[in-house]
Amino acid sequence: VGQNVAIIGGGGIGFDTALYITEVDKKEEKDPAAFAEAWGIDRGIEIPGGIEPGHTLKKPQRKVYMFKRSKGKFGGGLGKTTGWIHRLTLEQRGIEQISGVTYDRIDANGLHVTVKEESKVYPVDTVILCAGQISNRELEDGLSKAGIPVHLLGGAEEAAELDAYRAISQGTRLAASI
Repeated sequence: VGQNVAIIGGGGIGFDTALYITEVDKKEEKDPAAFAEAWGIDRGIEIPGGIEPGHTLKKPQRKVYMFKRSKGKFGGGLGKTTGWIHRLTLEQRGIEQISGVTYDRIDANGLHVTVKEESKVYPVDTVILCAGQISNRELEDGLSKAGIPVHLLGGAEEAAELDAYRAISQGTRLAASI
């Protein structure tokens, strides 16, 4: 992955990818003290609210842009309990989010897009596609034709609506019924 990255897709996979490629310190995930330091959390609870005023996350080495064709908020389908932290993390890491985009082309100069009838070139050296999932049912078709029972769950059943909660629920109900 280069130093100037375009992520095409503003859903959960785009967010996960942006978070992954802009990680500054892996220790923050597993070490409570490192996490608290990264987020400016006052573990001694001496600061009102428990967060250092004006604290921001460290900026990553790479410049990352996220694009999506639809207008509106990025990550609209993220979970209510975690979506806010993902959006805040990307904001503090300086990820630019551009919506309402028409993709024109990719060449040596970067990603060419049109936004609000204005052509723009983003000088990226890497483009990561996180959009347009489609179900691949080749295995299911083959197994079904061979008379082997198959159950589709989650994204395998409906790739357009990836939803971990729904997939876990479907798997639990299926397991209980077998």
